Order: sequence, then C-alpha cells, then structure tokens
Amino acid sequence: MPKVLHLLSQRPSLTGSGITLDALVRHAATAGWDQQVVVGVPADDPSPEVGGLEPDRILTLRFETPELPFPVPGMSDVMPYRSTRWSDMSPDQLREYRQAWTRRLRPLLEEITPDVIHVHHLWILGSMVKDLAPNTPVISHCHATGLRQMRLCPHLAVGVRTGCRRNEAFAVLHSDHAHQLQQELDVTEERIHVVGAGYREELFHRRGRPNRLSPKLLYAGKYAKAKGLPWLLDAFEMVRVDFPDLELHVIGSGAGPEAEILHRRMEAMAPAVVLHGHLNQGELAALMRQSTVCVLPSFYEGVPLVLIEALACGCRLVATDLPGVVETIAPRIPRNVIEIIPRPRLDGPDTPVADDLPAFTRNLAAALGRSIAAPLPDEISLESFTWNAVFDRVERMWMEALKPAKSP
Repeated sequence: MPKVLHLLSQRPSLTGSGITLDALVRHAATAGWDQQVVVGVPADDPSPEVGGLEPDRILTLRFETPELPFPVPGMSDVMPYRSTRWSDMSPDQLREYRQAWTRRLRPLLEEITPDVIHVHHLWILGSMVKDLAPNTPVISHCHATGLRQMRLCPHLAVGVRTGCRRNEAFAVLHSDHAHQLQQELDVTEERIHVVGAGYREELFHRRGRPNRLSPKLLYAGKYAKAKGLPWLLDAFEMVRVDFPDLELHVIGSGAGPEAEILHRRMEAMAPAVVLHGHLNQGELAALMRQSTVCVLPSFYEGVPLVLIEALACGCRLVATDLPGVVETIAPRIPRNVIEIIPRPRLDGPDTPVADDLPAFTRNLAAALGRSIAAPLPDEISLESFTWNAVFDRVERMWMEALKPAKSP
C-alpha cells in the first residue's frame, strides 16, 4: 500500500485549501492509500479532523506557544481566524517558523518514509520539503494564494521560487494559474497539471429544495475588501429599492480591523442582512437550498468552489470575471445561469482602483436584480467538478511520481 504524507501549513477545513485536503484524504482512503497529515493550528485548537482519518494519523504544529509565539500565518492577509500576515513577520519569526517545521517533520519523515509528499501552497513550507526529503517525490498544490504572496512579499519570493522549483510536479486550479506558475518558477509545462476543484455531491444537491422561495442572496467568504464585500453591501442596498423583502445571508467571518468594520456595518443592516458565522458543509448546503442567488464579488480567487456548490443546490450565480470563473466554470455550465461582471482595475493583486468602484457597484446591483427576477435554473450535470474527478487527476500525479526515474 503506497504511503502519502499531506502537509498544510495552516488550519484545515476553514479555507479552500483545507477543504481540498479533506476531500483528497477521503478519496485517497477509499482508493487504498496509507496516509498521514500534518497541519498548523493554534495551541488552543482541539485536535483537528481531516477526511475521516484516525486521530493518530493527524499531526499538528502548534502556534501561540513558547516555540512559536505568534498566530498561525495565513496564506491570505485576512483569514477567517486569528492569524499572522506574512508581510508583517520579522526575521526572527521567519527563522522560528522554519526551524519549527524542520523539527516537526524531520523525525516523522524518517519514521514513516512516505512514498510521495503532497504539500499545499506554493510558499515557505513547500520550498523546504526537498531539504528534508531530497529523495522523495513532492507534489506542490498551488491554490493561487502563494502566487499572490510572492507579489506582497518580494523579500520572501526568491527563496520560495528556488525551493519550490525543485519539487517534482505542481497541481493548479486552472490554466491561468498554470501559466503564472510556469513564469514564476521557470519550470516546464509538463510538470504542471490542471486538477481543478470539486464539490461534495452527497451534500450539495437540490433534494428538499422548496419550489417557491422569497428572494435571498447568499455570500460565503471572508469579511474582506479583497472579496468585494463592502461593495456587495452597497449594491444590496441599491437592489432593495426594487425588492424590499430581499435578504442577504452572509456565511464566514474575519479577523482584524478591516473585518471588524465590516462586521459592525452588517450588524447595523439587520434584519435584512443575516450573519451566520462559520457553517459546516452540511449546514452551508442546507442554507443554499433556501437561497435564490449566490454572489461572489471577489477581486482575486482560484476556482471559486462555492459557486459550483450553490449551483448544485439550485441557486443562480453572480460573480466577477475571475479567471477561474471565466475559464473553468462558465464554459461547463449553461450561460443563462450565471451573471459575470467585470472587476475594477486593480492596484496590486487585489486592491481596486477607487475611480472604478462606482461603476462596479452599479454593475453588481444590476446583475443581482436580473438574477433575482429570473427563474431558477434547471438541474445541471456537474460531473467534471466532483471531488472524485479531481482526485482521479491528483492520483495520476502521485502514480506518475512513483515511477522510477528514466535514465538520461
């Protein structure tokens, strides 16, 4: 039975990469892989659950401890939990971070001798793995946030590029990421594989969805400007002129001053805005079946899985023209179920140009109005977006990595 070691440098289950980890572990268990997982968590976090693995198969590196006296660094600058921004980390913190991961992984690698290592995020941990396991094939899973951090932290990007390009293969969400990664790391396109993102069809479905619903918008994501949330709130207030009973249901949270300002604003908009905090996937699916439109006004994203989940539950979609939407999702679904609006120009990876925001807000409000008034979509086949399909693509990467190296 081949052995795979999964590495995730932040908390599982609370972000897209954590959901991906959970799904890959579940499907790999069914396929017969022997698995171990290591994740980064705060000291007061209970033992995390990942993919139904036994607790002794899920190991942690704990932060906010004497060894690592700062919160878990997050791959986004605004995380749904207390975190440290990479751009704020001191040289001492970075050194402590690298040393702690080395101490955690070196004895484990000697003990379990994995056949393949699957590391999430094209960032610091991913750049270190070959130093610790030079003879083990390493798959790097790029969720786009690493590419973003290279622009936000150029002082760290050189080391990340040098370290990560040693890894054997790279999984990306869509072709635009593949092109960016090829340029950033200077690796051949044969080493980059588009695997996409998936949804759990046993959870996200239409069964039990009411035939008639009052209009409800659903937003699932962090409380952050980069997610477009402030302008969604502006657009929501504009749309309510024509739909006075309209509700906006917000799933997620955030930490830091930016998130706190947005939280206070949304609380003041109650009862029209309903805050749900974190929901597990079953709870999210149930709320999607009670909603009419799922909206994603984000400025930077990979393949936004929440749109596929919402569509599977019977929602119409409104989203910005993200590459993952335009290249990966839109071509595989009927055009009449999604409204795609242009993003404002960006200053850096995800900061909108102020002059473009009034037009962006008007376009968003108009798209929401059209979607609310339109009939709900018929059931759609989403087979290419299932986690089973994604895992098949990832497993092929693992099996290819296990083949003996060809002689020159």
